[in-house]
Amino acid sequence: MQTFVPGIEPLGSHHVRAAFSCGNDTLDRYLKEQASQEERRNFARVFVLVGGKPQAIAGYYSISSTGFAREDLPGEIAKKLPRYDVAPAALIGRLAVDTGYQGQGWGGYLLIDAIKRIVNAGGNVAAYAVVVDAIDDGAVSFYRKYGFISFPSMPSRLFLPVASARPLFAK
Repeated sequence: MQTFVPGIEPLGSHHVRAAFSCGNDTLDRYLKEQASQEERRNFARVFVLVGGKPQAIAGYYSISSTGFAREDLPGEIAKKLPRYDVAPAALIGRLAVDTGYQGQGWGGYLLIDAIKRIVNAGGNVAAYAVVVDAIDDGAVSFYRKYGFISFPSMPSRLFLPVASARPLFAK
């Protein structure tokens, strides 16, 4: 049995996407059919969790920019923000772990890596929050464990203020 030594790197042409299966057709199809196109068109950056065989994908996530109306936030948070129509944010658009690696904490590992990249980018590109669109109730629960808060009018869309995450990655 080969030991899994994790590493996260940008999606490349050498990665075998066809073998990836997380149990959700939408997330599988994204990696297999859309991820490379979104990379080329600068719509998203896709990062993959690899180990064992360098071309095998154990999990992945995508990051892109987004925005949301300040009024979509809970009132006590919204009133503290500047009065712009749109608040800048980073979107973790997809996050999935292959069925062979599920239940071992790799989803959290991927999420923390994505948040860290977003926090580190803050010196060059401002984002008030990290936003996720949870695919189901299980995903909502997963993100809430990491401090994400649901938008009041959209319970499956959650956010984490970057300022809340920044201290976790201070040098």
